[in-house]
Amino acid sequence: MNRDTLTRRTFLRDTAAGMGLAALASLVHANSGPSRGTARPTGQPGVIQPHHAPKAKRVIWLYMAGGMSHLESFDHKPQLARMHGQLMPESFTRGQPIAQLQGALLSCFGPQHPFRRFGQSGQEIAEIFPHIGSIADDICIVRSLKTDAINHDPAHTFMNAGTTISGRPAMGSWLSYGLGCEADDLPAFCVLTSTGRFGQSQPIAQRQWSAGFLPSRHQGIHLRGTGDPVLYLTSPQGVDQDRQRDVVDAVQQLNRIHDADVDDPEIATRISQYEMAFRMQTSVPALRDFAQESQATLRNYGITGPDGSFGANCLMARRLAERGVRFIQLYHRDWDHHGTVKDHMRGSAGEVDQAAAALVKDLKARGMLDDTLIVFGSEFGRTPMAQGNGRDHHMKGFSMWLAGAGIKGGMSFGATDELGYNAVDDVVTVHDLHATMLHLLGIDHLRLTYRFQSRDFRLTDVSGAVVQEILA
Repeated sequence: MNRDTLTRRTFLRDTAAGMGLAALASLVHANSGPSRGTARPTGQPGVIQPHHAPKAKRVIWLYMAGGMSHLESFDHKPQLARMHGQLMPESFTRGQPIAQLQGALLSCFGPQHPFRRFGQSGQEIAEIFPHIGSIADDICIVRSLKTDAINHDPAHTFMNAGTTISGRPAMGSWLSYGLGCEADDLPAFCVLTSTGRFGQSQPIAQRQWSAGFLPSRHQGIHLRGTGDPVLYLTSPQGVDQDRQRDVVDAVQQLNRIHDADVDDPEIATRISQYEMAFRMQTSVPALRDFAQESQATLRNYGITGPDGSFGANCLMARRLAERGVRFIQLYHRDWDHHGTVKDHMRGSAGEVDQAAAALVKDLKARGMLDDTLIVFGSEFGRTPMAQGNGRDHHMKGFSMWLAGAGIKGGMSFGATDELGYNAVDDVVTVHDLHATMLHLLGIDHLRLTYRFQSRDFRLTDVSGAVVQEILA
């Protein structure tokens, strides 16, 4: 349109449209990004701004996927043994959600393995966990956990992300976002998986280590136990490091040109992750080189090399921790014991008991247990009622143990009722667990937030309290 013919109506229409676009842009930026009061990395690896002095620098979460029975592991129930075969009192189960036993005749199913006291603390642990028993004075057993989900996938999501809604960030992603990473050549959040032989191996979806609405550079990286540790990380045949560097540099230059035009945070993520992938081509193979480990160390973990077993993954976890990885999660898929719980619990315990204890002892010997938080547990427990000769899913009461940075060793906390059905004393929710873990890492769980779709989100949603009683 000729400037001389610009009408008042045209001027108002065009400028109003421009102002509307500007307002929309400001809303988009306001609804996506860190909120005030968040802990944020300064931009340099290893330089963090915690809310208070941290006890822990990192977390190793030993995740017994499938629902480990608390009644054959860490929660001794003599009264349940006495009532074995009797009808379950209706006062416990009336109106309660039950996974596969809903509407069935419910009978008590006594503990299938004996318990005994371990260590100077005398903690009661099932005899099928003798190695964990040997570290009884180093661990705190929490016997009063409860969760909001009764089936595996939503229970995993709730345990990882503090909600049953898919698409939210996992805890490891929150830590990567809030504290950054101390490693230059490895991501802040790494995941390893192994599969046992004694239970139904429920699938673990990759979204369990998703960054959700956080920038995607904070998602967990799955390191596979056998074959290529990371898919597509290895250079193609005939491409050496110099040629790979040329390709990466050229792609990065194009990305920066595009980023300068559109200012998209995901392009910045792509730039940083290309660099990370290039550095991981050297760091990841070295990580799996167990030749530098002593034979005594391998024997302690019950392994001969990097074979993808839970024991090998525990040693990998220690090596990742040494290299500055912030959050290391080990899934062992073996614990869904709907049938044959006696034999299968013995078998599953044998797959993890030695290596879990070896990890604690190894970190302690190296002076790393003081600033490494270890968590051992499942997404839920198992019913005190029989499902044939097994147990169904149970969300009302179950057990975990924690060790290391800032945790009181040699103690038990909380309790379920006399049959192991409801958590009744010092109940600990999943949000309480997350709040406590964040506290040990120097984070106030109320202040680590991210604004998304006009709301400030946090790992603990709208609840959660630090469990002060288990802190040293």
